[in-house]
Amino acid sequence: MASSLTKASAAPGTPGAEKTFFGHPRGLATLFMTEMWERFSYYGMRALLPLYLVAPGGLHLNAATATAIYSVYVSLVYLLAMPGGWFGDRVWGPRKTVAVAGAVIMLGHLTLALPSSGTFYAGLGLVAIGSGLLKANISTMVGHLYEGRDDARRDGGFTVFYMGINLGAFAAPLVIGTIGEKVNWHLGFALAALGMALGLAQFLLGSRHLADRSSVVPTPLSAAEKASTLRKAALWAGLAVVFYAVVGFSGSYTLNWILVPLTLLGVIIPVMVLARIKRDRDLDRAEQSKMSAYIWFFVAAAVFWMIYDQGGSTLSIFASESAENSVFGWGFPVSWYQSVNPVLIMALAPVFAWIWLALNRRGKEPSTIVKFASGLLLVGASFFLFLAPLSIAEGGHKAAALWLVAIYFVQTVGELLLSPVGLSVTTKMAPAKYASQMMGVWFLAVTAGDATTGLLSLAGVDLNKTGIVALEALLAVVAGGAVWMYRKRVKE
Repeated sequence: MASSLTKASAAPGTPGAEKTFFGHPRGLATLFMTEMWERFSYYGMRALLPLYLVAPGGLHLNAATATAIYSVYVSLVYLLAMPGGWFGDRVWGPRKTVAVAGAVIMLGHLTLALPSSGTFYAGLGLVAIGSGLLKANISTMVGHLYEGRDDARRDGGFTVFYMGINLGAFAAPLVIGTIGEKVNWHLGFALAALGMALGLAQFLLGSRHLADRSSVVPTPLSAAEKASTLRKAALWAGLAVVFYAVVGFSGSYTLNWILVPLTLLGVIIPVMVLARIKRDRDLDRAEQSKMSAYIWFFVAAAVFWMIYDQGGSTLSIFASESAENSVFGWGFPVSWYQSVNPVLIMALAPVFAWIWLALNRRGKEPSTIVKFASGLLLVGASFFLFLAPLSIAEGGHKAAALWLVAIYFVQTVGELLLSPVGLSVTTKMAPAKYASQMMGVWFLAVTAGDATTGLLSLAGVDLNKTGIVALEALLAVVAGGAVWMYRKRVKE
């Protein structure tokens, strides 16, 4: 499928030099298609998740609990990208890690497809583990396709890769969401498993086009380190089993015994990881300086994702309860809202890439800090816009679907200013010692943001209230303004 998009290379000497994929190394086609199908499975399941949690035919939970579960799940996916990167760096290498991850994700979706609520959370856990193993390593392999960090095609390669993410994310709600909502929830989850199976097959068949170093374990564990790691893992697993056994047999177990610790970990671990890397004495002065600058990107991104990811929970639940989900009298499934963002990404990403290139040629391209600040301002503006449909709903009326589309549009423009740049900058600023792990650190920004949303939900905060929405919007605008004011003090 991908080979039809390739042509003869004009610049031999890179992996897959005999052909190119839109002017990039041939291996990018493999990673593009693998990520597209993995995102198809992930976003299809994620579009169904909050709706299934609140539906009478699903788990029939209240909105606060559903938002908390959704937020904890998403934060866990990105939290596990950090150990996923560690496995790529120290145990299996990126290529093998991605292959194993695909199989685990597929098994997780198959578990969700079982018509039993008892296996539902196990399925979520498997998908989270597999996604964590995959995310950091597949992005790292994109970086491996380019000869050096100064390769002029590097940023463009990540933009093309990002298009694969959004192509899968666009199709998923339309297919999986429709089947799940209109036919059977578990059949929708089964379609997600099929999507991951196709992605895994694509990866295994096309892996010969990847860079050789994607199969290399950069810093393999010594025998002593392996033994120590296994002992520590067994100890923590044993303590968890004993603790939850005591809680269960005492009769005091509730879902919050799982949700609260996971949300707290989602906030605490990112801080600990950044502090550990920053204090590492093996990093030279240049790497330390880059890490200091990177923290600014991380904080900005965490605030952004805290609001942005509510598009799949807070906004989705609002749409199911308080929106008129129709256009010109034609109704559509609530899950279809989740296709608005990716289709806008695919339409606008080439425009943004052209704008940045044109401005760069004139020496006027905004700095990364300015782009980040602008993304924060826009995501804040999207929640100020959210106040309008909230007010309409509070007046006893159904809000028009176009209000929600407008919110997703503003958030998408903000995402295009922040997210693709963040992936590329992370590979440029990563210390050599933490190559794959730094991609995991980037995803921890999502963890921190979603964990904050989860904590608010668990504390009983109604995220669909105008006062809370206004406070979140104000926070993003203030954070964006603060980052912009300090733009000249941070070296890229």
